[in-house]
Amino acid sequence: MHDIRAIRENPTAFDAALGRRGISPVSSQILALDEGRRARILAAETATAEQNRASKEVGAAKAAGNEAEFERLRALVAEKKAEVARLTDEAKAEDLRLNEFLATIPNLPYDDVPDGVDENDNVEIRRWGTPRVFDFAPVEHYQIPAVAADLDFDTGGKLSGARFVVLKGAAARLHRALAQFMIDTHVDEHGLLEVQTPVLVRPEMMYGTGQLPKFGEDSYETTNGWWLIPTAEVTLTNTVNGDLLDETALPIRMTADTQCFRSEAGSAGRDTAGMLRQHQFEKVEMVSVVAPDQSEAEHDRMTTCAQNILEKLGLPYRTMKLCAGDMGAGARRTHDLEVWLPGQTRYREISSVSTCGDYQARRMNARFRPAGGGKPEFLHTLNGSGLAVGRTLIAVLENGQQADGSVTLPAVLSHYLGGKTRITAEGKLA
Repeated sequence: MHDIRAIRENPTAFDAALGRRGISPVSSQILALDEGRRARILAAETATAEQNRASKEVGAAKAAGNEAEFERLRALVAEKKAEVARLTDEAKAEDLRLNEFLATIPNLPYDDVPDGVDENDNVEIRRWGTPRVFDFAPVEHYQIPAVAADLDFDTGGKLSGARFVVLKGAAARLHRALAQFMIDTHVDEHGLLEVQTPVLVRPEMMYGTGQLPKFGEDSYETTNGWWLIPTAEVTLTNTVNGDLLDETALPIRMTADTQCFRSEAGSAGRDTAGMLRQHQFEKVEMVSVVAPDQSEAEHDRMTTCAQNILEKLGLPYRTMKLCAGDMGAGARRTHDLEVWLPGQTRYREISSVSTCGDYQARRMNARFRPAGGGKPEFLHTLNGSGLAVGRTLIAVLENGQQADGSVTLPAVLSHYLGGKTRITAEGKLA
């Protein structure tokens, strides 16, 4: 949600910022709705004042025995009362139209976000690790003998349809170990609070983080009006929905491991092989709620947290600053971490870390009291994957594959695997 006062003060800058996202100017439409709303509010206030004056004069006319004036003033009071009610209703309707319109407009990119229209215009800002040189032709994760039988797409399809998988045996245990390793690292080393949240939420929670009203087709709605979360960003961020916090309570840093659900609308034909793009997947999410003067440093800190997971796993990656045209609607700046997948011989996204400014907080009416006094201010919210567990499983398998069909696993996971360090070509942990 946008600050209407900022749009009034500089509509040209507002349109220019949206233009970087490829959106046509809309400030004139916004200001027309705003002007109509404000005009009705002013008219209602004027009518109220006239009603109050007439109400005071009614008694005087009655006391003076001026029956004609008394009747005229009484009729005027009734007329103004009806006018106030009508104008108030019209102002509320205009306010609703304005807010509904504002709710569909994406966040404004920060000035340092690169211009561009898609992923080809993103800018690399960091690279870590050197992709392994294989003495054989590496294959994609679902083709590796060690786990080919344990990534059961046939049973997933029988149970639920396309873009579902059943994990078994060593693959299932490795997947679980990765999630636990991520959570433990975020809690023990990065200082995040572990949280367990529902995966079903009310529609106002989806609205609060920006999935509704415009992007409902990307998620799943139940028959009773609940929504399956596309990411724990929804639940973690909305824990402060409607709250007024003391600044001393900030920053709030949380992490959660949840099942996530996405319809993948618009992705038909993309990444249909393997488990890179699924309707149901597991993700470890990070969310921070901070004061505005903390959000810049917090974005860098969260990016480092996600990078640290990849580095501990020994997975080569690059960090990209997304261009304005490639960012999600709620973000002001996004860093994507892309992990090297030797089976595809390319980097693929495994984490997005975004700072949203006060965009989500305005939608949620989430504020804080400044420690030094003054009026309550809107919080800043940030979110990031730390990491997508299924995609990390893919990266571990592909980067660790061996010529004999086995997989060598990152040493950091042995603690979670009972001391095991590899998956044999026959699919056994050893």
